[in-house]
Amino acid sequence: MKRPAVYIMASQRSGALYTGVTADLLQRVWQHREGAVEGFTRRYGVKLLVWYEQHEDMGSAITREKALKKWNRAWKLRLIEERNPQWRDLWSEIVGDSAVAAGSPPSRG
Repeated sequence: MKRPAVYIMASQRSGALYTGVTADLLQRVWQHREGAVEGFTRRYGVKLLVWYEQHEDMGSAITREKALKKWNRAWKLRLIEERNPQWRDLWSEIVGDSAVAAGSPPSRG
């Protein structure tokens, strides 16, 4: 998962949303889920990965994130529901290791 990615996290279906960009989706989502970083996602319990999009380079990922942050809420909800109508937590989609799924931090290897 060490490819630039734009992602949307949610507190629950149609709940608080957070849009971000990262070079390491697995590590960043783990940080959100564990509340490892002070801020919005910890304060509002935003722990569900509900949408993500990988990019070839960080420049295009940052451009996409900036565009999404300008979108209104209804557009973001539609984007999520087009690909993830059940609002499943996509964490299991991005992890392949049962130890990571159990809650230990992803390896940096």
